[in-house]
Amino acid sequence: MSARDIDTVDWAQVASDLDEQGHAVIKALLTPEQCRSTAALYAGAGPFRSRVVMERHGFGRGEYKYFDHPLPGLVAGLRESVYPRLAPIANRWNEAMGVDVRYPPQHAEFIARCHAAGQCKPTPLLLQYGPGDYNCLHQDLYGEQVFPLQMVVLLSEPERDFSGGEFVMTEQRPRMQSRPMVLPLRQGDAAVIAVHHRPVQGTRGAYRVNLRHGVSLVRSGRRHTLGIIFHDAT
Repeated sequence: MSARDIDTVDWAQVASDLDEQGHAVIKALLTPEQCRSTAALYAGAGPFRSRVVMERHGFGRGEYKYFDHPLPGLVAGLRESVYPRLAPIANRWNEAMGVDVRYPPQHAEFIARCHAAGQCKPTPLLLQYGPGDYNCLHQDLYGEQVFPLQMVVLLSEPERDFSGGEFVMTEQRPRMQSRPMVLPLRQGDAAVIAVHHRPVQGTRGAYRVNLRHGVSLVRSGRRHTLGIIFHDAT
């Protein structure tokens, strides 16, 4: 992604949607060619640091690979150019929830903070699902340093490349049942989501709610997703 491409996104709308729902969809953030070339990396030996088979860990079914340094240009570019747009939202959320942590304006500064805390492993990843695969509801927390927003980009086209496999979220408010959400993504669409908590305005001020995300059962075909997590892992 170029800086000009990122500049065309309506970030005010993204911020509003995140405040209202805990997620925001950016249409056609990547082109079909960018999606295809990124998904094609999965079949190769690199540039990855590890492969995880979800069923072995009780995470669901399917698998994913974490990218290694140096990150592919597109992945590194997304991480570096989207982070500055999200840092003000993250800081505003933390202030509302009474969390003392504030995030620097540039991603390199935040990554330096992660590395100082012993979180040195890159976390962007590619996920691959086939028929019968799914991803259990979860939160991507990898250490003490956590950036409260992340991005997921669908690289495959629903009903052409796969069926089923909806991106889902749940929100748990105090003393209430969980609220389910299904995000209707097409190829190249990005979902910016809350990693863990977000503030909600109540009658007595803001309070925090808990969010999780996952993928429903893939019925047919193959589904690839790019995950952009802004903190590194221990």
